[in-house]
Amino acid sequence: MFDRERARSRLAGCYVTVPTMFRDPDLEVDYAATRRNVRFLLDGGIRLGTGVLLAVGAAGDFSTMTFEERVRTAEAICEEAAGQTALVMGAQTTSTRELVRLARAAERLGAEYIQVSPPFYFHHTAEDFYEYVLAAAEAAPIGIVVYNTFWTSSGVSFGMLERLCKIPNVIGLKWATPWSVSMEFDRVIDEFRDHLCVIDNHMHFVSSHILGARGFEVHVCNFWPEWGVQLIESLRERRYAEVQQQMMQVAVPFYKLWSEIEREYTSGDGYLDKLCMELVGLDSSRSRPPTRDIRGLYREKARQMLLKAGVPRVKTA
Repeated sequence: MFDRERARSRLAGCYVTVPTMFRDPDLEVDYAATRRNVRFLLDGGIRLGTGVLLAVGAAGDFSTMTFEERVRTAEAICEEAAGQTALVMGAQTTSTRELVRLARAAERLGAEYIQVSPPFYFHHTAEDFYEYVLAAAEAAPIGIVVYNTFWTSSGVSFGMLERLCKIPNVIGLKWATPWSVSMEFDRVIDEFRDHLCVIDNHMHFVSSHILGARGFEVHVCNFWPEWGVQLIESLRERRYAEVQQQMMQVAVPFYKLWSEIEREYTSGDGYLDKLCMELVGLDSSRSRPPTRDIRGLYREKARQMLLKAGVPRVKTA
């Protein structure tokens, strides 16, 4: 029997997308290295209550991986986590049939949730998306986190969210919006906070927490998990000035460099996480093509960014 309230409560904290590691030079999946980095997150305090792990999401290179690689990577992460925190398995796909297979695989390997976005490439209708989510919900008794990837696919309207809330295992909403004077991001949190665990993918952590968001997308955790744990504690204690100061000192420089790389050199997700992980002595790798390898060109700029932000364990040049 699916326990909706239990699933919703266990989704709170840092929402950490675990990068998938690849071997040089053949770029086959390095499952052992990925496991070691999961252990680093757990040792740094990412546990139930402070965070959850997202396997094979965008920063986990899902778009360049086979179905079998995605499942095996999620299984390795789930086994390493060993119940110490909850696991979300990325289930983005263009095919409802594959989504059903991913939902069933996630349940089998022990994940508590799947992350589902509107199918990309074609501009599908709202009814297409509703039936797509419903198919996943009917395939397995597993929590579903709806992710509105508006930059690659159709948007998700208020009306659609109201319908999705009626599907028992839709329990999470990972949300961002383009900037707008209509304050859609704030309105969504205010409207759906009592029905869904809202995950802030917009970097407005102070205002979103005040409004009722309880999950927070935090890439910084991949190389400094203690920072994310402290951030969650500060939010819960409503030390909002401290949270905003930390966001400006640590998170904003990371996203500023990410934007620079996207603008000037390559596109994708997770490549800057991986470079920062390398710079603090963790296992790392490049992302698979077509994302190009940033490590040579941006290593020193990333090192200086980390040092200025106060990130511990940064290696010397």
